[in-house]
Amino acid sequence: MFQQMSEQQLRELHLELSEKYNEFKSRNLSLDMSRGKPSPEQLDLSLEMLGCVNADSGYKSENGFDCRNYGVLDGIRECKILFADLLGVDEDNIIVGGNSSLTIMFDYIAQCMISGAGAEPWSHVDGIKFICPVPGYDRHFSICEYFGIGMIPVPLLEDGPDMDMVEELIKDPKVKGMFVVPKYSNPCGNTFSDECVRRFSDLKPAAEDFRVIWDNAYCIHDIYDKSDELLNIFEACKGKKSEDYFIEVTSTSKISFPGSGVSAIAASKSNIEMVRKRMTIQTIGNDKLNQLRHAKFFKDVDGLKAHMKLHAEKLRPRFELIIEAFESELSGKGIASWTNPNGGYFISLDVLDGCAKKVVKMCKDAGLVLTGAGATFPYGNDENDRNIRIAPSYPSIDELKQAVEGLCICVQLVCVEKLLEK
Repeated sequence: MFQQMSEQQLRELHLELSEKYNEFKSRNLSLDMSRGKPSPEQLDLSLEMLGCVNADSGYKSENGFDCRNYGVLDGIRECKILFADLLGVDEDNIIVGGNSSLTIMFDYIAQCMISGAGAEPWSHVDGIKFICPVPGYDRHFSICEYFGIGMIPVPLLEDGPDMDMVEELIKDPKVKGMFVVPKYSNPCGNTFSDECVRRFSDLKPAAEDFRVIWDNAYCIHDIYDKSDELLNIFEACKGKKSEDYFIEVTSTSKISFPGSGVSAIAASKSNIEMVRKRMTIQTIGNDKLNQLRHAKFFKDVDGLKAHMKLHAEKLRPRFELIIEAFESELSGKGIASWTNPNGGYFISLDVLDGCAKKVVKMCKDAGLVLTGAGATFPYGNDENDRNIRIAPSYPSIDELKQAVEGLCICVQLVCVEKLLEK
């Protein structure tokens, strides 16, 4: 435990770590772990998809529609079925979108601001707010900030958000909703427990147009054969008349190609009708050739799952390398804790309070770019300055070994300096 060391011992350790840091810095590395991007090896897994739609195979969907043309606003049927089976809903409750679920989420919030969600437009209500589980996904916070939606941080626990706080906060009619990542959350990798999902389905918000954006981005992104199980939110809502509160989104961004995937929204009948009505003005239809390409390549939900096992083979050694390094270099020193998820794309690292920003800066100065400290909190403000999101997926194994070596040196060095200040 660093905290139990004498000042002299800490100074000697500081000197040793400073020498290691200077050596690491002298390598003039250029490593990027700032975002959860699939590695080139993962992208190669879907290359055959590019040949699934051509003059020889034809351009028509199973019902004979020519996917090169206008029409089919909510997606071709075989692609709707693919997402319906993936999310456990009826195909009538699915709209297939473009390449990004982020676009769906942004558009949906814009719709609520301009036209409302079954009530008056949110823009007509002063001081509307969203509940934000933290640590959380920076893009969710950015959407809220863009639209001027106030954000209320709520701790993300091992089994989901602090539901006692959520249930209290929704008594305020100005609390209009929340963003959540219910499985393998970004960045902690937590999955909501069955009890947590049922408490969501039991919510009785004061705002009749309350909406939970159920961002199920990592629904089949398992790293190990034993996966976390997430209770279907719409199954949990049956008989409770709460299904309108939930807008579920997902995509193939980290299944096929992040820049050329397919996204989908799953929602109640009334919500689907509202979204479809807006889409009739917004677009003639999304890229149906890409939808057809995905449907032909994956064929069905079993094909999706089999494909994700190939991804797991690429991701698993990267995650294990990071965890093993943390265990070897940081464990038992009282300066850091971390998550060890069964899936998703991130590891959440907590260091001593007041140290995260300096760790990230020292890493950057040595050629290792991490997600900015504070990014996992609304307005970029981690009051404790301790959380760092680790994204192991993109670098090669050799690059990752160097990256985590430097990261562990920086964590120890900054924490020793913090203890010497005291």
